[in-house]
Amino acid sequence: MITGAKPIINENEAVQHKSFIERIKPHIELINALASGMIILTAWILSDHISYAWFVAMHIAAFMIGGYFKAKEGITETVKTKKLNVELLMVIAAIGSSIIGYWTEGAILIFIFALAGALETYTLNKSNKEISSLMKLQPEEARIMENGVEKMIPVEKLHIGDVIYVRAGERIPADGKIVHGESAIDESPITGESIPVTKSLQDEVFAGTVALNGSIQVEITKKSDETIFQKIIEMIQSAQDEKSPAQLFIERFESMYVYTVLIVVLIMMFLPHLVFGWTLTESIYRAIVLLVVASPCALVASIMPATLSAISRSAKNGVLFKGGIHIENLSQMKVFAFDKTGTLTKGTPEVTDFYVHPDYDAKHVHEIAGAIESESTHPLAVAIKNYTLNELNKDQFSVHVEHVQTVSGKGVIGTIGNEQWYLGKAYFVTGQKTKPFFGTKADDLANEGKTIVYVGHNDEIVAIYALKDVVREEAKETISELKRRGIKTIMLTGDNELTAKAVCEEVGIDDYVAECLPNEKVEHIRELAKKYGKVAMVGDGINDAPALTLADVGIAMGEGTDIALETSDMVLMKNDLRKIIKAMKTSEKMNRVIKQNIFFSVAVIIVLVISNFFQAIDLPLGVIGHEGSTILVILNGLRLLKE
Repeated sequence: MITGAKPIINENEAVQHKSFIERIKPHIELINALASGMIILTAWILSDHISYAWFVAMHIAAFMIGGYFKAKEGITETVKTKKLNVELLMVIAAIGSSIIGYWTEGAILIFIFALAGALETYTLNKSNKEISSLMKLQPEEARIMENGVEKMIPVEKLHIGDVIYVRAGERIPADGKIVHGESAIDESPITGESIPVTKSLQDEVFAGTVALNGSIQVEITKKSDETIFQKIIEMIQSAQDEKSPAQLFIERFESMYVYTVLIVVLIMMFLPHLVFGWTLTESIYRAIVLLVVASPCALVASIMPATLSAISRSAKNGVLFKGGIHIENLSQMKVFAFDKTGTLTKGTPEVTDFYVHPDYDAKHVHEIAGAIESESTHPLAVAIKNYTLNELNKDQFSVHVEHVQTVSGKGVIGTIGNEQWYLGKAYFVTGQKTKPFFGTKADDLANEGKTIVYVGHNDEIVAIYALKDVVREEAKETISELKRRGIKTIMLTGDNELTAKAVCEEVGIDDYVAECLPNEKVEHIRELAKKYGKVAMVGDGINDAPALTLADVGIAMGEGTDIALETSDMVLMKNDLRKIIKAMKTSEKMNRVIKQNIFFSVAVIIVLVISNFFQAIDLPLGVIGHEGSTILVILNGLRLLKE
């Protein structure tokens, strides 16, 4: 072996090693909490087979591993705010338990709080990760022409008035207005609507949206940090920092409880000795007992097992809650705000009506229209293709389309043999040369919130397809039950007035707001909260994310976007709106159980504290009462697991 030679390091191995550490780093708090629990369980199982020294050492290890983050948080927060907190009380109570020989009790206390804190951190990290992925939807570069040469520049270097070039299939990098060209724009990241909107000269376009089938030139009207898309991200981040009234109340209660217990313990150490003639040893002993029996173990257990049981029960029913506060709040909602597309409706258009000219065969029209539309990926085209195949009872079309030409914002032209067929808007199909055969039928269908696709041949409208984003079957039932409970319902949608009104009337919702942008949804949520109280928001898209975050309970559809799923408080995994009602019933039952537990645990603590002062109990009996009450409230909470 050559001395002095440097060891050869495989770079791939180093990268893999680093990536593994980076992957587990965000979860280290949860890993520590679980490790602490495993150590406590192991010590309990082996308690009859190991020495007392090993028993103590294992519990000290559980203390240090599980309690590190909570102790650090408690100390840091105390230094920062100059106020004691419940984390420190837990640590002191656990140490007090250990001093008098009750290591397991102290360790379990640490474990419960460590696990709760770890899960909270994990959820926050996941949410931040999804926000980061959302930011990637906005392009970092824009295409401009400089001295006749195409050039890519960073989006942040764009100025108001600059003209950028966007090709078909590309995301628009900044807010602006079209100064040249025409294209169907997928605005689902902003409005949540699945059907693209045709935009032409002077029409406004937004960053993060996609130009589907035409190149456009866009004049910048807003700076990169002032776009609608950027505001969505900012609103999500700011709303996450807002604390609910319940959270604020808990924080105030924690501070008061900590100070009260510690002051009373300190008084207990000396006052009975000085006033009642107790021995100093007896006073200190009673103070330590007080610290143990007054520790909020039973109070913590009053909420956690009941909450976890309710969450588990809801999960079995297809409802995912991200925290106990959300399931607690659900039954207290005064108003429900619903998105339309993908929430109250299925999110994809379907053909609802078909009319054909008496001189034409319906099956022949289906063959031609379906074959032409099968060449397109537009949502309306896909819906017509699927409808015609179903009507023809076949899986492919018999006719051969020789050529398909897409005319942006108007429709498509298909060549079959020597004949041309047109599908699209009325004026495009007929050239306004003939009177349609169906009279006012198209207007009537449009007033119902339906989109009309005309089929033309030889400058004559020969058929019409009416399409609509169909309302979910369970939507009416859910809205009816909410109204029966005295809860107001409102629909917030980016869709047009006619469609919004039609859906609102069909479902039975109290009120609606049409053409509602993400920032406007947020404002409406704030107004509803001021007027009615607690607000729930139900949505599925990126555009719903700020409102979902701001609402007291944000409810996302299971098939919604990642950012909607992560910023929401509750997820309907099976997209069944009826699960909201079932979850509300679970919430009501959980709140009753929690109230029972809190009343019982507080009563036990009061009895134990008074009994301790009058020397009616000793330490073992105090521990039995304390732990017994904890077990009872846990068992009461577990009742929620039963259907």
